[in-house]
Amino acid sequence: MNKTSLRVLTMCTANSARSQMAEGILRWLGGNTVESYSAGTHPGCLHPFAVQVMQEIGLDISNQYSKSVAEVMHVPFDVVITVCDDAAEACPIFPGEVVRLHWSFPDPAAVTNDESKLVAFRTVRDGLIERFRTFLGAQQLAPCGNRKAL
Repeated sequence: MNKTSLRVLTMCTANSARSQMAEGILRWLGGNTVESYSAGTHPGCLHPFAVQVMQEIGLDISNQYSKSVAEVMHVPFDVVITVCDDAAEACPIFPGEVVRLHWSFPDPAAVTNDESKLVAFRTVRDGLIERFRTFLGAQQLAPCGNRKAL
């Protein structure tokens, strides 16, 4: 990545669904202007429904894997976005001038019925796309170095 790239970490508890979808969506929408990462406070495994609903829109996240926040602490992030309430409370302090945002999305994996669960995953995916489009629009309005975050 070049010096003008924005480094963004998206976090949730297990780094299995919401933050994984966010990583893929931001990589897609941000192109070469964003470095997208995800991690969890208690990482689990990539959820197959996350992979499935992302494939529905042509994005393949099947090679992504759940990571611990400790694995990415060395990266100088510009923005850290928590997408679940538990991760927002457990989010560590990152060095440097890091903008912290919290976007509360319900856990789609918590839905018990598989058909309803797929709907929940799609709803979270679509919500993340909408939030990242708004976020990236705000970033592009400001000159490099004077970026603001929503």
